[in-house]
This record gives sequence, C-alpha cells and structure tokens, in this order.
Amino acid sequence: MKLKFYEENDVYLIDRYTITEDQLRYTMSPKESIELVKQDKNRHAILVLDEDKLVTFFVLHENEGVKPYSSNEQAILIRAFSTDYYEQGKGYAKAALQFLPDFVLEHFPTINELVLGVNIPNTAAQSLYKKCGFVDEGRLATGLNGEIKVMSRYIR
Repeated sequence: MKLKFYEENDVYLIDRYTITEDQLRYTMSPKESIELVKQDKNRHAILVLDEDKLVTFFVLHENEGVKPYSSNEQAILIRAFSTDYYEQGKGYAKAALQFLPDFVLEHFPTINELVLGVNIPNTAAQSLYKKCGFVDEGRLATGLNGEIKVMSRYIR
C-alpha cells in the first residue's frame, strides 16, 4: 500500500472509485475534491493505492484551509476522507492514517499537526480516528452539514 499525490493521468482511478450517497452525507466525492484542488494550490489530493487500485482518497489542505479548525500555523487539514465502498472494512483507512504522518513529514517538513473535522453523528469515523492517534480536544467547527468535532494528531 502507498500514498501518492494525484496527477492528471490518475483520472481513470477516480472514475473507477465508488462512493455512495450514504458516504456523501459526511464527505465530498473525489471528483468534486479534485476540481477544488485544481483551483487552489494549497489543496493536495492524495491517493491511497493497493497495488494499482485506488482504495482510499483524501485531500490535505494547507494554510487558509486549516484556520477554521486550528490556530496552529504548522497544522495541515485532512478533508474529504473516504474509502471506496467496495474496499470498506479491509483496514485501508486505518493503514492510510497510520502511514500519513511519515508522508506529511516527508512532503511538508514544517507541519507538526494533522487536523480533521468529523460529523458528530459519524461515530464510526470518530472511533477510527481515535485508534489512529487523533485526539478530541473539545473544539467544534461548522461543516457543510452542521457542527463538526475537530480532532488532532501531533506528529512531532
């Protein structure tokens, strides 16, 4: 399994990715996310590949993207996190989050904190994030569907 930055020639992987309406209650689709990445140099689409199959997708958002969630200027926001519907329950999301600190330190050497927002009703995601070292420090923010819980993981 590996993490890599999205490139234009990876579009076929995005086209094969399955995300359901139920998943879209809590996250943005990879296609929509990539359109925003193309317009904002502070957003970076990340593909999680198992062999040549896209299993998990998310965006790392620097600078202004972090501000609603953290005052730490050395934080980076994880957004639009999802796992292909047919790949759920196989440990890919957990593995991706475990690989992420090293990936971030390699490509964003000034970053010392990973931040994300999770919908309050999405207890399965909250449990996953806790297992991967994220901490709920009691901060709330406003997301697309109301109030979200902010969780952080310090990486140095």
